Amino acid sequence: MTLPGPRVLGLIAALATVTIWAAFMLITRFAVQGSFTVEELLILRLVPGALVMVPFMWQLGVMPHGQSWPRAAMLMVGASAVFPYVVSKGLAYAPASDGGALAPGMLPFWTALAAYILAGEVTGPRRRFGLAMILTGAMIVSLWQILLGTDNGAWKGHLMFLTGSGCFAIYSIIFRQSGLSPLHSLVIGLFWGTLLITPLLLATGNVSFATSDLKDVAVMIVLQSFIIGILAMFLFGYAVQLIGAAETAAFGALTPILALLGGVAFLGETVTTLKVFGVILVAAGVFLASGVLSKPKTSTTS
Repeated sequence: MTLPGPRVLGLIAALATVTIWAAFMLITRFAVQGSFTVEELLILRLVPGALVMVPFMWQLGVMPHGQSWPRAAMLMVGASAVFPYVVSKGLAYAPASDGGALAPGMLPFWTALAAYILAGEVTGPRRRFGLAMILTGAMIVSLWQILLGTDNGAWKGHLMFLTGSGCFAIYSIIFRQSGLSPLHSLVIGLFWGTLLITPLLLATGNVSFATSDLKDVAVMIVLQSFIIGILAMFLFGYAVQLIGAAETAAFGALTPILALLGGVAFLGETVTTLKVFGVILVAAGVFLASGVLSKPKTSTTS
């Protein structure tokens, strides 16, 4: 039996990652509308994961050596704390289907921009067209609500989704350039996110778990920390190593489809014809931006 090659494994890891991201949108939206605050969810994401990963922290170390302070800071708290906090806060204002379009859905666009600024990478015309479709589709899916005023206050969530997505795009480029393994990057983020951010979350006064019982807390630890916080981050880093940041990010545009379907099925969110059209544009954009139509490079011999 022939084992899958690195590219196939990278594509599988990317697909699994965006599926978990969609679940993150749905679970977090449900939780913040129910018995948890955003601060409580982030603590349940950081602390249990950090405790579980202590042996790996001891073995691999928790310092991102050889990095400038801005890059080190992004590796330390960007993906483990900043991205989930900002996006989770956005889900307190806007539906999960909006979050799917403007957070992971916009990730290919922001990553291509970050790759150009930080690494001088230039995408080809086909991918640029796909990125333009993703941007257009995301605007149709969600940003039209700001202009029409159909969902009062949702614009706050939209801005947070875009900010969080941009931060994660920068993180993905810095991670790829850092030379860190996915596991090492994960433990660095969990250690510093827990050490630096948890005290700030406790200081907000929004962490009491007064409206949630022990069973709810246990379920949320498994979902937020072990599956979303650890497994998804490891799979993301693994995919970036095998197929690159831009192509991995392109898969993030599949998340709006999953978040839209999940929002309707599990959260009772309203779907309009305009949103469906926007999701179709995003899906077509990810197909082009992923590079699946690009011809493989061949070497020539003289």
